[in-house]
Amino acid sequence: MATGKKTNDLPFLLEKKEVVLVKPAKPTPSEVLSFSTLDNDPILEIICESIYVYRAKSFSSVKGDHHDLVSSNEKTHDLELSSDPVTVISDALSRVLVYYYPLAGKLKRDSDGELRLNCNSSGVPFLSASANCELSSLDYLDGVAVEVSKPFVFDWPADDDGRHPLILQVTKFSCGGFTVGMGLSHSVCDGPGAAQFYRAMAELATGKTEPSVKPVWERERLVGKPTKTPFQNHIDKSSLATSPHLPFTEIEHGCFNVNSETIKRLKTSLMKECGDEFTTIEALSAYVWRSRFRALQFNSDGKTVFSLAVGSRGRLNPPLPDGYYGNAFTNAFVTIMGKDLNEGPLSRVCKLIKESKKMSCSSDHHWNSINMFETMRRENIKPETDDATLVLTDWRQLGLVEEVDFGWKGPVNMIPLPLRIFGNVGLCIFISPSTLDPAMKGGLKVLLSFPATAMAKFKEEMDALLNLGDDKALA
Repeated sequence: MATGKKTNDLPFLLEKKEVVLVKPAKPTPSEVLSFSTLDNDPILEIICESIYVYRAKSFSSVKGDHHDLVSSNEKTHDLELSSDPVTVISDALSRVLVYYYPLAGKLKRDSDGELRLNCNSSGVPFLSASANCELSSLDYLDGVAVEVSKPFVFDWPADDDGRHPLILQVTKFSCGGFTVGMGLSHSVCDGPGAAQFYRAMAELATGKTEPSVKPVWERERLVGKPTKTPFQNHIDKSSLATSPHLPFTEIEHGCFNVNSETIKRLKTSLMKECGDEFTTIEALSAYVWRSRFRALQFNSDGKTVFSLAVGSRGRLNPPLPDGYYGNAFTNAFVTIMGKDLNEGPLSRVCKLIKESKKMSCSSDHHWNSINMFETMRRENIKPETDDATLVLTDWRQLGLVEEVDFGWKGPVNMIPLPLRIFGNVGLCIFISPSTLDPAMKGGLKVLLSFPATAMAKFKEEMDALLNLGDDKALA
């Protein structure tokens, strides 16, 4: 049964069909899978939601002579099927689940504290919806409010058997375009793993008989060994900076466009300041870190921490096999006094980030991190988060914009939905801009959340990027 719903004065009516469970197209192994040390991190036990935006495609007319009416009608029928994104994607999902069959199972943390995945082919919750508006009226979800994007993904509650690790929603628009809303368990996949699955589904939708990269589970490869010495926090929590804006009662989600020319001017200013060259991630993350510190008015005599997610693929010894789609990353950390971040030269902050990145690229660093997490698990020490830490993750290299084609060319926009991914003020995401804005080619979008009382100040800091000719921009 389809239901129409218009809530919170949204500028469209959304008609939803009943949720169906899409199962693998062929029989798959029935087994219970265990997870790696990193997968078992309770902080990752969330469903990460993202939305992919596709424009309509035009079809050439079906050719055929009048005497071949039956053949023409059959072709028209096939064309209609291939032009329906719900049919194409649900079929591709069913076939890709033959390879990624764990995603059709149930995820549950057992009484011994271990996550396990029961591969029982229960299926993936799949929702088909229709919106009575054109995507252009919503700016292809580029920079729109979270409340506008939220209806294009859905949540499916857990039951006694556990939670579905994957949820999909395809929403069609009156213009012929559509969105794919995906909810995926971070315990099962990290960013590159999610991108690998999504590309595989698109490959099967466009004629391939099997994915170009075969998925590999083998989570035992990243199970750490507990250290002999008891775990100790390296930072005294009482020494961390505090903010008058935290804890918060109302949160705002911000999306800030930074074009290529602005990034170039920032790097040039930093080079003039110290003579060194910095990458985009080093230069812009330092600026965002400082801007956040100022917006939240942290005390300068407290410490502040920057954490950058660094992928493990290609860095571990022994190496991970191609197709591994579990969590495989560590973090590069920088800890400095608030005064040094707020008042010192920004180039020094960039240097610290560069040095930390370099240190974190070694196999030893990654294994030390894995072993530390395993020690914490064995000692039942829960990871702690704090307000003085900014965690940054870069989604630009995942290949999710332009490259994932279901037959409508690549998506023109991709956005993470922040309600569950970063519903706190500690996480920042860099993502590629919409392909529909030529002025943003080579630029990026900065997504993060703030208490409502601090967002205006952060916006002021980001606006200052446009005036890097002024000495105050890097002061």
